[in-house]
Amino acid sequence: MTVRRVNVVILVLLAIAFLIIVHRNLLNLNDFLKQENPDTVPVPFEADFLSDHKVMRTGDEIPVLITAPEERLGAAITAMNSIHQNSKANVVFNIVTLNESVDHLRTWLSKTDIKHKIIGFDPKILAEKISIDPQRAEAVKPLNFARFYMPLFLPNAEKAIYLDDDVIVQGDIQDLFDTNIKSGHAAAFSEDCDSASSKSLIRGAGNQNSYIGFLDFKKEAIRKLGMRAGTCSFNPGVIVANLTEWKVQNITSQLEFWMERNAKEDLYSKTLADSITTPPMLIVFYKHHSSIDPLWHVRHLGATGAGNRYSLKFVKSAKLLHWNGHFKPWGRTSSFSEIWEKWYIPDPTGKFHPIRRHTEEK
Repeated sequence: MTVRRVNVVILVLLAIAFLIIVHRNLLNLNDFLKQENPDTVPVPFEADFLSDHKVMRTGDEIPVLITAPEERLGAAITAMNSIHQNSKANVVFNIVTLNESVDHLRTWLSKTDIKHKIIGFDPKILAEKISIDPQRAEAVKPLNFARFYMPLFLPNAEKAIYLDDDVIVQGDIQDLFDTNIKSGHAAAFSEDCDSASSKSLIRGAGNQNSYIGFLDFKKEAIRKLGMRAGTCSFNPGVIVANLTEWKVQNITSQLEFWMERNAKEDLYSKTLADSITTPPMLIVFYKHHSSIDPLWHVRHLGATGAGNRYSLKFVKSAKLLHWNGHFKPWGRTSSFSEIWEKWYIPDPTGKFHPIRRHTEEK
């Protein structure tokens, strides 16, 4: 081999070595940037969370959207665990939370094998869309409005489920996901007149199961809509959504329109309803939504006297339980809290813990 060829070989080897060194340095730099700026990109799946050790997950992905405010992280974790343990479906939880809760949520979920994504919510999106009422501080918390923005959080999903955090799922979530949504409808809900137990529970609170319980029909803007005040309302704590149709109909923009109008004209009922997320949905989806099987949304377990209105046998046979109302199952006085506690995973940081009832503490 000539001296010239030897020099060429040496130069090639040096070039290869140089490229290898540059490549490794770039990889190290990329890892460093990720550590320094963890919130500049969407929070990815973490490897430990993807492996399902207990059951084999099958089928297409089922996106479930749920919110997780700091003071209720235990509720969201419990709801997700109940779904995870009762289904073999390929469920991915899209957890919407505020930046202050991300680390706490990650730590808690690291003790599970729940498949999830964490999504940050920027409250600035609600600017000038809601009026701050000190008497309704709980109702105006930003994450209550996350359901309005489902396509924003799930841009690639054609269909998805939204759940409030105060629920327990005892059935296979695949069945709820398979709910038939009629052509031209963007969502399915459970109507508040769909069961005898629902009617009897609400009757004591007035017309809370109809539109007049949520909207002020004395206001001209409401009267002009031509809606019947006695129309059965629905509960948006459980939603099966056709997100393709949602985007076609600009549902989010319609909801924002009524949010902004209410902030200026005060269109919601103040005598009965304590929700400010339900009224705009009642307007936008008036007589234009599909129905969810009543057993897939047994409601009002957080209301006064729920334990006397529902039998334990009925509650155990229900597919989904919802503690909407003032009394939550992680509190001291809720009905059927022992069912909720079956799915509770203790907080490894010790920040959240259920408040045990007096009878349980004795």
